[in-house]
Amino acid sequence: MTGRTGRPALPTGAGGVDDAVTNALRDVDRRSFLPRAGVRWAEADSPVEIGHGQTCSQPSTVAAMLRLLEVPVGADVLDVGAGSGWTTALLARLVGPTGSVLGLERHADLAAWGAANVRRTGMPWARVARAVPGRLGAPRIGGWERVLVSAAPTRLPPELVDQVAPGGRMVIPVRHVMVLVTRDERGAVRTSEHGTYSFVPLVEDRA
Repeated sequence: MTGRTGRPALPTGAGGVDDAVTNALRDVDRRSFLPRAGVRWAEADSPVEIGHGQTCSQPSTVAAMLRLLEVPVGADVLDVGAGSGWTTALLARLVGPTGSVLGLERHADLAAWGAANVRRTGMPWARVARAVPGRLGAPRIGGWERVLVSAAPTRLPPELVDQVAPGGRMVIPVRHVMVLVTRDERGAVRTSEHGTYSFVPLVEDRA
C-alpha cells in the first residue's frame, strides 16, 4: 500500500499511532540492506531475495514480530537468522546505546555482508557474526532478554528456549505459526500463537 507521496505507508501500531517500531522502520533504511538487484523493491511490502535461498522479510511481518517482542531500551538481544543485517539494525535502534544486539547468520558471505551493513549504521552496540556450526543461537550466562528468530523450525527448539532470560521473550515462527515464548522471573515458560506467516526454514543444527 502506498501513500500519496508514492512511498509505502509504514506499518503503524494499534490504531495507526506511531510507535517505537514505526520510528525504527522509518530511521533504518531497508534499501541499505538489499543487494543491488533488490533495491527497487525496498519500499514494497514483500520479502526480497538476498542469496542462498534467504530473504529480507517484508516490513509488515518484521513490524508485527518486533511489536510482539516488545523490545525495551537497554535490552540485550539475540537475532537468529540475521541475513543482511536489517533486523539487527532495527533491534539496535530499539535498544539504543545502552543495549546490545548480536545477529547470527549461518552463511559466511551473508554474515560478512550483514556485518558490514550494520557497521555502516553507526550503531556499534550491534553486530552480525557467523553462527557457530552445530550450535543453535548463542548460549549466554543469564540468557538474552529478547530473542528474535527470522526462520521457521519444524518444532520449538528447546536450545533457544533455554537462552531466554527470566522475564524475557522470544518471537519465532514454528512451522510458519508465529509463536511468542515468555519466561517469567521464576523460570516458568509459556507459549502463545499469533497468526500464520511464511518464512524460509531454520536449519536446526546450525543457527
